[in-house]
Amino acid sequence: MKNVIHRAESRGHANHGWLKANHSFSFASWYNPERINFGAIRVLNDDTIAPGAGFPTHPHDNMEIITIPLSGVLEHKDSMGNVAQIKTGEVQVMSAGTGVTHSEYNGSQTEELKLFQIWLFPNKKNVTPRYDELKLNVEDRKNRFQQILSPSPDDEGVWIHQDAWMHMISMDPDTVNDYRLKNPSNGVYIMVIEGNVEIDGDQLKNRDAMGVIESDTINIKATSKSDLLLIEVPMQF
Repeated sequence: MKNVIHRAESRGHANHGWLKANHSFSFASWYNPERINFGAIRVLNDDTIAPGAGFPTHPHDNMEIITIPLSGVLEHKDSMGNVAQIKTGEVQVMSAGTGVTHSEYNGSQTEELKLFQIWLFPNKKNVTPRYDELKLNVEDRKNRFQQILSPSPDDEGVWIHQDAWMHMISMDPDTVNDYRLKNPSNGVYIMVIEGNVEIDGDQLKNRDAMGVIESDTINIKATSKSDLLLIEVPMQF
């Protein structure tokens, strides 16, 4: 088992007034040559968007884009004709493929919007753009790994054009869970959304992350009530 730890304070930061962003990997004006990607993960942004503010219409192509609201309401509109509000407890996915434009705004005039946006390199280029969203039962992640994304439209969660899986888990204090990789040659990037956990002897706290490779099972112990996001991706693609 090999791992790399990304402490919360080591991330890139940007404060645009209406947007406070934390970048786990190089993004926009923040560049770190040692933090370009983790396998197929290219972007993991931890954004706080002011009431009524957001990103005007902008383009993407050949990227799988996953958005997970942590609090608040996201308003989405795209060139495929989709108009949606995505809330806490839901997940949104967009395969940009041959090209798509979209806008993202805080749907509230009074409350902040907090979200993770994750970009994964696809395993197929120039696919027809597609959009999907799914309401999750958050009770299904209590002390167990709730699958929220996979490569298959017939599996649990949303799906993308990549051999990747995402899970979320809410762990009670002093509980232990083993995550078993779908493919042992993959790596897993674990983001501590809230709480304190121990992984392979290392202590992680709020917004710390760990990338793990060369392991088929990862042992996670919660030392306080903790919420985690796990992203399993190919390291070669």
